[in-house]
Amino acid sequence: MKNIGILLSLCLLSQVAFAKFESSGLEIIYTQPVETNLALEGVRGPLEAWSEMIDNAKKEIDFQQMYAVSKDGESLDTIIEKLEAATARGVKVKFLLEEGMKRASSEDTIERLKKMKNTELRFIKYSAITGGGINHSKFIVADGKVAFVGSQNFDWRALKHIHETGFLISDKKIVGQMKAIFDQDWKAASLLAKGKKVPALQKKPFVPDLKQKTFLVSSPWAWNPKGVGDSESVLPLLMKDAKEEIRIQLLDYYPLNRDKTFYPIIDNAVREAQARHVKIKLLVSHWNTGEPGINHLKSLAVLPDVEVRISTIPEAKEGFIPYARVIHSKVMTIDGKLAWVGTSNWTGGYLTNNRNLEVVARDEKLAKKLVEMHEQLWNAPYTAAVDINKKYEKPKKGD
Repeated sequence: MKNIGILLSLCLLSQVAFAKFESSGLEIIYTQPVETNLALEGVRGPLEAWSEMIDNAKKEIDFQQMYAVSKDGESLDTIIEKLEAATARGVKVKFLLEEGMKRASSEDTIERLKKMKNTELRFIKYSAITGGGINHSKFIVADGKVAFVGSQNFDWRALKHIHETGFLISDKKIVGQMKAIFDQDWKAASLLAKGKKVPALQKKPFVPDLKQKTFLVSSPWAWNPKGVGDSESVLPLLMKDAKEEIRIQLLDYYPLNRDKTFYPIIDNAVREAQARHVKIKLLVSHWNTGEPGINHLKSLAVLPDVEVRISTIPEAKEGFIPYARVIHSKVMTIDGKLAWVGTSNWTGGYLTNNRNLEVVARDEKLAKKLVEMHEQLWNAPYTAAVDINKKYEKPKKGD
């Protein structure tokens, strides 16, 4: 009987969620590129977090992603298998993907998702809503109770070969707002398919209480549900409060729109912080070394109290992998106390025309872990300071 009791206890433990939420209702979820020394102790990866969400779902799971591409035998294949099992037991799944990124999706992956029971898949042409831009968000909501948002696309490479950061979220308000954003965009996809316009939801950018412990911001502000703050308005305000140090980690940083017109909002905030002698540590990927982006990095690197470094993740042993082996995280910490984690790159358009989500947390424990992540990559052997005299080659990204 004693052995049976132990066995039953183990069975019950195996069904308990393994989320390690902080008091803010957030858990850092991190992808370490394989064959690097960038492991973060005590931090889980997306395979574990997404599997947990899917396995524990009772009613519905909503995915809003740029695109979908899996590969046999890789972790995302495991996620899809778990989704197939979930839908077989009656869980309803919705997938919303960007129309303009169909070329990035795998036809086999799309067909597999479409064939799952209790599953509906839609494409949204976000440029038809805003006059430009795409659905650049990457988030999941399960049963309206737990959510994930981060830099990880629904892409097998994002779970193995790319430096990625996200949050698993149990905060009731944020999860509810993410669900509202999904429902808004799901409905918008249907309206666009019928040739109808998608009406704006807000008349002016909304700025939430910046002193609250945890909150969500999103873009574009006009199509944010009520109560969701505007990313573009909030980001400079947070930087304005910095006293000592701002650490930033991004795929791309440069103050230009796609048409090469100047986009000053973020760059002005960075330079204003520097003028107050706040130390700026900006870390970007090697994809940022093309022109004109590299020129803007150099213009920052010459300023006092500003350091700019570029990280180049080495190729995998198997050789070059298109659109992989890159720093893709979008993270900021301020004074080691505030964290900003989301889906936006810091170039023109991302906080105005593209659908993106960011989570802000005044959680010192989380912020310090993200500082540790930044410092680890900052001092990695494949990271180097921007050389203002160097002529950088155009980075190789795809095939």
